[in-house]
Amino acid sequence: MLQGRLKVTMNERILFPSGGYQITEESRRILDKMVPTLKGLQNTRVIVEGYTDTTPPGPELRRMGIATNLDLSSRRADTVADALIRAGTPRGIVSADGRGDANPIAPNTTPQGRAQNRRIEVTLAGPGT
Repeated sequence: MLQGRLKVTMNERILFPSGGYQITEESRRILDKMVPTLKGLQNTRVIVEGYTDTTPPGPELRRMGIATNLDLSSRRADTVADALIRAGTPRGIVSADGRGDANPIAPNTTPQGRAQNRRIEVTLAGPGT
């Protein structure tokens, strides 16, 4: 809990195949577990933020129109937000933003640090009602 906010951070390996932005069926089941809590919220915002490491998108992603890390993080955040909405979270309380490689939580100089920076954060902001 952070100043009236509850933040859940999910490693990108939990949600996405390597270098992708489409969630797997297993990932959908993980997200579905959050929905019963989110369904009843009216005065709380659900903010989905996507982050990447500093490694530029590869050729396959570029062929799909994803030229930058900001593009990739936006697609990932949108995909998670859409999954939450499709599972029953009220559309009006959900927003999605890509942050690219901004706000790293670990150095991008090691594989472990880069893995930590590739994440989705779901923040509940408000009184929780």
